[in-house]
Amino acid sequence: MKIKTTPLSSGIKDFTNTVLSLPARFGDVAKASDKQAPAPTELFQVNKVAASLHPKTQTLVVEKVEILTDDFKCYTLKAKDGKAAYFRAGQYLSFQIIIGNSVCTRAYSIASSPKDALNGIYKIAVKRVDDGFVSGWILDNWKEGCIASAYAPEGTFVYEPLRDAKTVVGIAGGSGITPFLSLAKAIDERTENLNLILLYGARTEKDLAFKDELDTIAAANGSFKVVYVLSEGKQKGYEHGFIGADLIKKYAPENGDYSIFACGPEAMYAFLRKEVEVLGLRRKFVRFEMQGVSKMTAKKAGLTDETCKVTVIDRGEKCVIDGKCDETVLTALEKAGIAIPVRCRSGECGFCRSKLVSGEVYIDDSSDYRRIADAQFGYIHPCCTFPKGDISIKIN
Repeated sequence: MKIKTTPLSSGIKDFTNTVLSLPARFGDVAKASDKQAPAPTELFQVNKVAASLHPKTQTLVVEKVEILTDDFKCYTLKAKDGKAAYFRAGQYLSFQIIIGNSVCTRAYSIASSPKDALNGIYKIAVKRVDDGFVSGWILDNWKEGCIASAYAPEGTFVYEPLRDAKTVVGIAGGSGITPFLSLAKAIDERTENLNLILLYGARTEKDLAFKDELDTIAAANGSFKVVYVLSEGKQKGYEHGFIGADLIKKYAPENGDYSIFACGPEAMYAFLRKEVEVLGLRRKFVRFEMQGVSKMTAKKAGLTDETCKVTVIDRGEKCVIDGKCDETVLTALEKAGIAIPVRCRSGECGFCRSKLVSGEVYIDDSSDYRRIADAQFGYIHPCCTFPKGDISIKIN
């Protein structure tokens, strides 16, 4: 290979020209106004658009509350200033909620159509979780007129034509129906171009949320099909049992590729991961939405409710808080009223990245999304990290 080199004389000439231009440059600086420059969002149209699409926080007002099932409610939220950030079907909103002395963040998938955001509207659905601290509080306290604070929509549980097959087999359980409802609406409104076959599992017919909406879209749009699967009791017009490999094969295309999107409770994931392996799909065609890390993960690792101390270092200041080995480090921080940046609560986004100074922790492989360098140099994501004993961490 022939390498082109710059003659020494040319380099000297460039340096000389630069030196000779300095007085003129300094003169231009001296002539410039000392008035503070406008913020980038005021100066460039692209920054104005970016600030509108991705605001740091949004103030939302609860406009309507609908009861879906005994322990499941749908909330219609209206942007206080009338401007809601746009989103992709399948994304979520993260809410910061203060309960007593605890500062909590929870992510809820958006159930409404992306087009609704253009009118300042979002819909989310909240299902009561056993021992759930925040879900129960929202269901008991959010009424029409209540104010909620949320970050801009985020998440990667979205359809990407370059990665995903044209046909998606969606598998939903419990509150995991919400991103699929949004996707079905986007398909119906032609903002997404794919075929969606939705397998929606519930215990009984009365536990099926949004059934009327789903049936209406399916009846009007040939690109969307919904199949209901009940685990308790056999009924005409419904599949019976649990959603596994056999049921997926029954409704998936016989010839050609298809993707699997799954969203539901942790127990459903544990069963479904083994079933999906049987299908032999390429890895890129299988997507599981993040649903947080629970005590089930700690139990699987043999961790108990033994108490421990968590020393928190924040910009040089130290405090010691109580923690439990079967609860995440983030849970200990939230209970103590210590706020750190949080979004997904599943280890994926990296917003809560912190430094483990001392002590041992447990991180399950399924939720360890750290960069290789972070794992090597002792950084953790508190949302999916369990303390094995007393630990010390550096936040912010």
